[in-house]
Amino acid sequence: MNALLALSRGIDRVNELFGKVVMWAILVAILISAANALVRKIFSTSSNAWLEAQWYLFGASFLLAAAYTLKQNEHIRIDIVYGLFGRRVQHWIDLLGHLLFLLPFSVLMVYYLWPYTMKSVISGEMSSNAGGLIIWPAKALLLVGFILLTIQAISEIIKKIAVMRGDIEDPNPFQSSHDAATTEAELLMGEMKK
Repeated sequence: MNALLALSRGIDRVNELFGKVVMWAILVAILISAANALVRKIFSTSSNAWLEAQWYLFGASFLLAAAYTLKQNEHIRIDIVYGLFGRRVQHWIDLLGHLLFLLPFSVLMVYYLWPYTMKSVISGEMSSNAGGLIIWPAKALLLVGFILLTIQAISEIIKKIAVMRGDIEDPNPFQSSHDAATTEAELLMGEMKK
């Protein structure tokens, strides 16, 4: 189990790095968007390349941050149902969800995206828009995003099994939305009293 937990920590570090890089991609996309709008308003000119660069960066932020979001345990879940169960049942729900839904889906996406991306790379596929960018980097982002999601799913499965066996502490103890809001309100009230 120690070797699997070491693998899980390595995967977590990789996706943590991608999560930090994506934060900068969002900033760059915003700056490009603002500059493009200013140039269009001031000089009455624009470029499809700048628009497509924005799309690529926003797409990258979504696709590459999916695994980071899973690692942070910030993915969408129905707390009202999930919170009705004890922590042991919640662990089983998470484990079965990762094993039966997330992992097969992400592996299937990698399987289908590989030839789709390689065909685009080999052909040097270009945008059909005048002055547009090459398309294969955007398609490659799809592939990389699902590869990262697949390996993070494996990491989450390893950690979930280790938590259920008692080998490690729960890295993401469950806190309902209501409890999180109450805790945050108490912290804010404490700061206001200072």
